Amino acid sequence: MPRVHYFVVHQDGAWKVKLDGTHYGPYDTQKMAIRIAVDAAQQTGNNGRSAQVLVQGMDNQFRTEWTYGNDPYPPPG
Repeated sequence: MPRVHYFVVHQDGAWKVKLDGTHYGPYDTQKMAIRIAVDAAQQTGNNGRSAQVLVQGMDNQFRTEWTYGNDPYPPPG
């Protein structure tokens, strides 16, 4: 089963979480959007599917922020 990817994106002046083509949010800060995405990814992992959170950088490239089973939950900070 393929890994579920949660994308944290900056769109229309706000942070959103994108999953399977649907945007959730908006959230006031990137940190808040990441936390929402990590919580959702953790739940996905608890349900038996691999999950990962990726964050869009200023260069529009995505970097891995959190991976189920590899990173602590809840994340520090």
